[in-house]
Amino acid sequence: MIFKKDNLKIGIVYGLIAPLLAMFIYYFIVFADKITISEYFFYLRTNISLVANAILFTVFINTYRDKSAKGVFVITLVYGIAVLLIKLFA
Repeated sequence: MIFKKDNLKIGIVYGLIAPLLAMFIYYFIVFADKITISEYFFYLRTNISLVANAILFTVFINTYRDKSAKGVFVITLVYGIAVLLIKLFA
């Protein structure tokens, strides 16, 4: 099964998808009846939540899938640097 593999590429893909999926789930749970999705994205343009990546990273480390954890960590750094640059120059 793909979830049981220890692979850097799988970690990168999960690291890319998890924050986006978490943002959509959070929108539908908290904001769906209050604001539109475009207003929500304007609100979050520099506040990408990386909590989902932290959870994935912890799961991969605890199950000894170090290559996948490394992929999630790399993407978390990329997201973090992008947010930092947006906050500095926007």
